[in-house]
Amino acid sequence: MVEPQFRFRSDEVVSDPAVTVDAFNAQTNASAVRIEPGDDARALLPVLGRLKLVEVNFPVFGDGRGYSSARILREAGYAGELRAVGDVAVDQLAALQRCGFDSFAPDVAMDEGDAQAALNRWPEVYQATTVSRKPIWALRHPAQVNHE
Repeated sequence: MVEPQFRFRSDEVVSDPAVTVDAFNAQTNASAVRIEPGDDARALLPVLGRLKLVEVNFPVFGDGRGYSSARILREAGYAGELRAVGDVAVDQLAALQRCGFDSFAPDVAMDEGDAQAALNRWPEVYQATTVSRKPIWALRHPAQVNHE
């Protein structure tokens, strides 16, 4: 388990070590998993109820596959902690949070003021989110919105 620098959850921090997706599926007592680039998050859908923590590794800044993993898990109903780890930059925090990440463990510690400014910079967003924010088009045209 990688210790988060920022965590936006009120439940207890999971202290179980995160295992690989393959190892998780082969074990019955694991509750934390680490998704690497190239892993298919859909492999975890049958066992979402066992998961307390999912760490998604971002080995380099430009690798965006972890965003998709987060959306897949959140849209499937995963409610546990979703932690972005690795080469996570302050510029990514707001987009990561909109995809469902609720904790962050960057390789290089971020300035707390910069992180809060990044998370609060855009009060309205255009994309649908997995968190409780409605996209601005849904706020402007609520009668026309049939889905979220």
